[in-house]
Amino acid sequence: MTNEAAEYGISGRMAGGGTVRRPWGRRWTAFVRGAFVAAPVCLLVYGVVRLADPDHGPGPAWTFGHLALAAGVGLFGVVFLGLRRLAAPTGRAGRVGAGVATGLGLAGAAAAFAQAVIDLVVGLRSADRAGMDRLFEEIQSRPGVEPAVYSVGPLLFYVGLLWIVTQLAAGRRTGVWRPAAVLLGTAVMGVSLDLIPLGALLFCAALSPLGRDLAARECAARADLAYSGGDPYGAAGLRAVA
Repeated sequence: MTNEAAEYGISGRMAGGGTVRRPWGRRWTAFVRGAFVAAPVCLLVYGVVRLADPDHGPGPAWTFGHLALAAGVGLFGVVFLGLRRLAAPTGRAGRVGAGVATGLGLAGAAAAFAQAVIDLVVGLRSADRAGMDRLFEEIQSRPGVEPAVYSVGPLLFYVGLLWIVTQLAAGRRTGVWRPAAVLLGTAVMGVSLDLIPLGALLFCAALSPLGRDLAARECAARADLAYSGGDPYGAAGLRAVA
């Protein structure tokens, strides 16, 4: 049995309770685990590129930076699915809380993704910063766009992320320093967009170990199915986790 499976126990249970009824496949688990690192790294890339482009105008830097941002927030959507899976609460209040946090986080990620796409389109359609400003004003003046995409909507991402990581810490699924790191990362980015790289590093420090924990839990759950005869791949599945 792998070290991860041994750590979590052959039943697939983590300290504090909760079980995985049906484990994810190995490929999807690996992708989700990678997203816990790749999502904040993409945010870091965007922040660094933004600092290197003081004019914040149309051009290769604007386009590349916002492609990285779009990829990052898209991957954060995957991260929320992984966090919800990792929470796996057994009580009704826990299920509701994790579900609401995940819903808020996904809604916020969708808003941030829409913002990144709009920024990309505006940059590609404009010849200079003045043209970008005019196009931004035209788009944001449409009813509902400004709060949904630029102000209220993206805030839901941070609320959902802090909520579910805090719930994990409250259930003793992770250390209390991780929600503190998420809170600090959110705060520094709120102070100045120039601090996005620092916030991204704090997010990476808080989230990357959780991706590892999720992968270990899924490995243990697959081992449980294999040893109980429920693995759809039979002996091959058992050898894969042994």
